Amino acid sequence: MAYGSLQEFIQEQNPEYVASFVRTRVLPIYSTPDCSPYLVASANWVLGELASCLPEEMNADVFSSLLKALAMPDQVEISCYPVRFSAAGGIGSLLENEYQPPELLPLLQFITGKIGNEEDEDSMLFQLLKSVVESGNQDIAMHIPYIVSSLVSNMLKFMHPSEDPWSQAILGGLETLAAMTQTYESSKPEADEENNQATEIWLTGQGTISKALSALLQHAWLATDVPPTSCIDHLSTMLRFIVIAATNCNVFVELRLTDLLIVWADILASWNGWEESEDLSVFDCIEEVVGINNKYGFRSFLFRDIPSPPAMPVRPRSVVESIGSFVSKAILEYPSATRRACSCVHTLLYVPDYSSDIEGVGKSLAMVFAESAFSHFLALREKPCTLWRPLLLAISSCYISYSDIVEGVLEKVISGGFELWVSSLAFSYSLTCDDSPSVVSEVKLYVMTLVKVIEHLLDVRHGNATDDLARKCFVSLMEASRRLKEVNEETDDDEDDGEPGEEETESEETDSNDEDSESDECEETEEEFLERYAKVAAELEDSEVIEEADEEDDDHEIDLGSLNEIDPQKLVLSLMEKHHQKVINLVPSEAISTFLNSFPIYTSLFSKCL
Repeated sequence: MAYGSLQEFIQEQNPEYVASFVRTRVLPIYSTPDCSPYLVASANWVLGELASCLPEEMNADVFSSLLKALAMPDQVEISCYPVRFSAAGGIGSLLENEYQPPELLPLLQFITGKIGNEEDEDSMLFQLLKSVVESGNQDIAMHIPYIVSSLVSNMLKFMHPSEDPWSQAILGGLETLAAMTQTYESSKPEADEENNQATEIWLTGQGTISKALSALLQHAWLATDVPPTSCIDHLSTMLRFIVIAATNCNVFVELRLTDLLIVWADILASWNGWEESEDLSVFDCIEEVVGINNKYGFRSFLFRDIPSPPAMPVRPRSVVESIGSFVSKAILEYPSATRRACSCVHTLLYVPDYSSDIEGVGKSLAMVFAESAFSHFLALREKPCTLWRPLLLAISSCYISYSDIVEGVLEKVISGGFELWVSSLAFSYSLTCDDSPSVVSEVKLYVMTLVKVIEHLLDVRHGNATDDLARKCFVSLMEASRRLKEVNEETDDDEDDGEPGEEETESEETDSNDEDSESDECEETEEEFLERYAKVAAELEDSEVIEEADEEDDDHEIDLGSLNEIDPQKLVLSLMEKHHQKVINLVPSEAISTFLNSFPIYTSLFSKCL
């Protein structure tokens, strides 16, 4: 209570009083001979609490005093841990208030030199080191390679792979290392001729850090038959840094990336400790791992050999299968994991080369992804929400390559599942256009999926021109094709520093036409679902729908890999040339006219309805 009252009293005073109080009453304590450690600890606490109130000219003296206290050794019968702990807190408060020490290296060397001496204090020192790294000092990056190497060297002495979970000190060290790798990565100089020397220095530092981190991960994961599962988020951040640093095959082998990736993927496959703050770095690492496989094609990514006796003669899961297991479970988890997992579905299905996939890994992935995404969608189908889009598009990616198999999966989850997915996909496009950013890759995926679905519907129903589901798909396809053309033109305009075109009026007109075209009465259960969706669609605009996920990634392009080589407009042209008569019979003339405004090339095909 006394400390709290003192804090409130001082912070309520004017800046001149606070400065005078610190200068005359607090700072002299640090130069008093044989001063009580308890008094110094109290002074440290006061300085930390007043860090935001101090004038800039006093920060250097305050920092110097706290640094002196941080180095205070234990006395004969008195532990000075409270002094060092409060001093670390005070220094952290100064850094949080944007104080930039004139020299960082002495502080960094002091902290790393102390780590490993007293386990009880390591957590405090790791937290302080993390605060220094994240302080935003422009000079910090140049010291990170040295600090990481020193830190790893110390941690290897007291880090025991057999422990699971690790101690708080180890966890603090891994968190700090992860923060340092992120800080160093963000400091990479832009590539230009004038920065060649700076880039070379940075790349040398990257190599130093990656070797140290590789040694740490080898110690943690490869030195025991049962690697610990602790701290997967920070270890994934480090592994991602190592993957990025593997710029050629020799470095890939030197860093033992194949072995590390196998263990990491196995840990992911059995992961069940879902925590929102811990899992998202895993998805960043997954994207880089898929990319490096495309560069160097390590065999374990797609296939692993049956182990030799006395091990069980069972083929272990490949790296991509283990990653797929993690992703399929993540789809069912909290919203931000669902978004990232759905994005990974596209990457895992279309970025790797499955031409040598003799075990049917790609097919198996599509099946588990489709089942997870559809199961999650069914739980949300009563009310439109922004998670519809990533879930439905994840199923789309699965369907494009394995249509028959995925249709069977959807029917297995729920009777009529395929038509429910198709009708929801067609209906959700208008919500996507109105209420979410237009992402070229996503609109492209909509177009390719709808083309394939329509061809399937017409083939199965032998060209039945009264099929209401096919009509809805045609309307959505025409709208999506028009939108794809617009976003491509907007992208071209942005690249040319031009003004984006005006499309809002056209979008509203097309949406209106779409609604008119869907107003026919139908006694099918599918139509009842759509009517309920339409009743609550307005709630999406009023922010009254179920919304639990962060939408920061909504405008990020998804990686379609090999699908990027396909021209969706050519698919649309081929479909329209083949089935233009069915389009005339199925689609309202207003929707066709709007489509022809964007694509005059189709005019000759639909001249009868103009």
